[in-house]
Amino acid sequence: MSTSLGLYRPGTSPVHRTPAGVKLAVVVAAGIGSVFVRTPAVAGVLLAVVLVAYTVARTPPGLLWHSVRPLCWVLVPLMVFQVLTAGWARASVIVGVIVTLVLLANLVTLTTRTTELVDVVVRLAAPLRFLGVDPERVGLVLNLGIRGVPLVLELATEVREAQHARGQAASARAFAVPLIVGALRRSDEIGEALAARGFDD
Repeated sequence: MSTSLGLYRPGTSPVHRTPAGVKLAVVVAAGIGSVFVRTPAVAGVLLAVVLVAYTVARTPPGLLWHSVRPLCWVLVPLMVFQVLTAGWARASVIVGVIVTLVLLANLVTLTTRTTELVDVVVRLAAPLRFLGVDPERVGLVLNLGIRGVPLVLELATEVREAQHARGQAASARAFAVPLIVGALRRSDEIGEALAARGFDD
C-alpha cells in the first residue's frame, strides 16, 4: 500500500521536471474540461493521454491498478447503475472520466514532491491575506490532506485483513466501524501533535 497514492517517486523524466504549478493547472483544467466530455471516444482519448504520461514518467504498471483499486467499490456499482438508467455510452463516459481524473491526480503526486505542491498553493493563496486567510495554514491543511490519503488506505487494508481473519469478510459494518474509529483516532493524534506545536489557534 505504500505506493498506492500520494507518495513521491523520484525520477528524471519530463513529467518529473515539469513545474508543480503547471501540473496543478493541468489537473484543474482537466477537472473543468471533464464536464464537457460527452462521448466514450473522447473519454477514451483523455484516458489514453494520461496512460501515455505514466509511460513517459516511467511509472511501474502496477501503480495504475493500485491507484484505481480503492475506487472499484464505487465504480462498479456506478457503472451498473448508469448502464441501466442512461445506457452504456453515458456509463462509459462517467466512469472513464472519473478514472482519468484519479489517475491524473495520482500521477501528479507520484512525480511531484509534496513540498512543491504546497508551495504553489501557498503562493496562490497569498493575495487572500487581506481577507484574513493565512496562506501557510492553507498549505498545512493541504499537506495533511495529501499525507492522510495513504494513511487511510493503509488503515483500510489493516481492517480488511482483520475481517478476513475473523471470517467477517462480507460484513460491511465490520469494515466501516473499525475504519471510522481508527481514522478518528489517528486524526486526534495528529491534532494533539499540532496543538503541542502551537497550531491549535
